[in-house]
Parts: sequence; C-alpha cells; structure tokens
Amino acid sequence: MSRRTNRAQRERHGPHLSSLVALVLVNLIGLACAVSPAGTPPTPTPIAHPSEHDALVLRIETSGGLLPPFVLVTELPELSVYGDGTVIVLGPQILIYPPPALPNLLQSRITEDGLQLLLREAAAAGLLDGDADYPLPGVYDAPTTFFTVHAGGKRTRVSVYALGLEDPSDPRLTAEQREARQKLAAFAAKARDLTSWLPADAIIERDMPYVITRLQVVVVPADAPQAPQSPENIPVSSRPWSLPTPLSQIGEPAPWVGPTARCAVITSRKELPRLLEELATANTLTRWESGQQEFVLLVRPLLPDETGCQPRRW
Repeated sequence: MSRRTNRAQRERHGPHLSSLVALVLVNLIGLACAVSPAGTPPTPTPIAHPSEHDALVLRIETSGGLLPPFVLVTELPELSVYGDGTVIVLGPQILIYPPPALPNLLQSRITEDGLQLLLREAAAAGLLDGDADYPLPGVYDAPTTFFTVHAGGKRTRVSVYALGLEDPSDPRLTAEQREARQKLAAFAAKARDLTSWLPADAIIERDMPYVITRLQVVVVPADAPQAPQSPENIPVSSRPWSLPTPLSQIGEPAPWVGPTARCAVITSRKELPRLLEELATANTLTRWESGQQEFVLLVRPLLPDETGCQPRRW
C-alpha cells in the first residue's frame, strides 16, 4: 500500500479516532476523580439528622405481648441515639426477683463519623424508606419491635411483629417480607452492640452509668390491680415515704395507668438525689408508707427527649 493511501485513510478516520480518544480521556479523568489519591472510595454524602443533645435520631424498642400493666409503665427502649452522638442502652439486668427498683441504664457517646456509619446501616436496612409494618400471621401474644429514625429530612417508623420468630420457609410471607425482616433483625443486633464494631476513634465514651436528672414516678395503692403482687414465699419490705408531698397527692391523676394511679416527674435538686438514694436499696415490690396507707412506686428514668407522665403511643 502506498504512503498516499495510508495518508488518505488517516485523514478519513482521523475525526472518529480523535472523538474516541477524547471519550477515553474523559472516562479516565472521571475514574480518577471518583477515588481518592489512596485509591479508596469517596466519602459518602452525609445523612442529615437533628444535632441537638435531646433530639432523637434512632430508637429501637420492644413492647407488647403478655405483659402486666406495671411492666408497660416502666419499660425502657433498648437503644436511643441522639443528635450529639449520645447513646443510651438498657444494660445487663441482675437476675433476681424481685428486681431492683432502678434499671441499669448505660450511656456512651460516638462521633459524627460513628453516627454516620450507624445511619448508613439503618439506610441499608430500609429504615429511611418510609413507614412500614410487618405482621406475622399465625403467631400470637408476641412482642413488637419498633424502629424510629429521624434522618434524611423525615421521620420513619417501622414496626415488626415477632421479629426473629418467623419461619423463613413460611409461605404466608412474601420474599420481600422475608428479606425485610432479615435485614431489620441484622440491623437491630448490630445497633444494640455499637461499640463492638465501630472504629475505636469513633467512640468518645463507653458504657458509663446514665445520670438520672428526671425520674417519672407512678404511684398506685399496694392493693391496686396495677401494682405488682408478691408470691407468698417472697417477703415484702416496707419503708416510710420521706418526701414532703404525701403519695396520695403527688403529681396528677394517671388514668392511663389505672383509676387510682398518680404520676409525677421528680426533678428537684433536693428531692431527686434523696429519692434515688432510697430507691438504690429498694426493689419493685417495696411498699412505701404514706398517710397510713401503703403504695407501690413504678419508677422510670426519663430519657433526654421524653417529657414523662403521658401514655405511650405506638
């Protein structure tokens, strides 16, 4: 082939070759911009969330099933995460009966990077996709797990009945329902054990005792149906009520607990430490003598976002 022919072919294909080379260069530049100099993926776009110390970002709680009224009054979430990275969990409970009057609440704190990792896990589990409800046909009297997320510019509420009790081969569950349940169960297990998988530099504080600054106290007469009753072989101790206000007059009526129940939120810098000191040696069956009558106290520390003395709304 002559030099003239080669030159003609180059002139004929030149524009196409130039376009192809330009396209390849653009793709290479885009690829170079998509990774960091170290070759790692770029940092994902942060998931927006409230940042205040008392603004709830994520909560996991389980309730329902065959529970007596006094348990429902004192239930606490398994996990609560707030905008400043505060994490409050229900710690290990001592296996004795009757149990201590005060629960074992633990507080940790994670960085914003740690919170973003948690929110990305929540997003992968479908918890930023909007409200959802997952029933389980054929199962009765089981608890329901509730996931609440405030992130991505919206509030999402997901409820899963009998989480973890489903039969993966149950034909009444669709493939989508099975997959959703598996993702939510895996996320719940991971979220409840944050400090085991978050990077060490994402954890500021770890498993510190939760400092109670507000205590919800529900008062019921010792013989009321809402009061825990002692088996015959369990002795019950009594002690005098030491705060100024008689228990028959404390707080406001709480008909959402029972017709004779009352509810108060104790915050006084003088009264709260005194009551907490007495509760530290009491249990859930302890009777409190006030005005020639015995009462039972159903106590529950309030978390930063809670106001107290209100019926729980699911």
